Amino acid sequence: MIAFVADENFRAAIVHGLQRRDPAMDLVRVQDVGLRTAGDPEILEWAASEGRVLLTHDQSTIPPLAWDRVGAGLPMSGVLVVPRGLRDAEAIEEILLVAVASTPEEREDRVDHLPL
Repeated sequence: MIAFVADENFRAAIVHGLQRRDPAMDLVRVQDVGLRTAGDPEILEWAASEGRVLLTHDQSTIPPLAWDRVGAGLPMSGVLVVPRGLRDAEAIEEILLVAVASTPEEREDRVDHLPL
């Protein structure tokens, strides 16, 4: 199963909904791992080192940084961009679908925008 990390501003309602729907899901928040004040490049580096797909609402900063990592030949575990306008229930369903229908290797070096 895919491991996830939610960035600092990711909606708590989605995180809690994912944890309720799948208590076994491997999901942490950057706040929980000491990265509350870390910059986006550091978060992407940590996610790659831990093999975690980043969940974010940041459509402007994270994708270009992720693609820069890929272009530089650096590891990148994947990014799921969840638009702020996407309803929580739909975001939860989409993330759960990714979690069960793909492998960590399939997520590598990808930036996907939900809904898929």
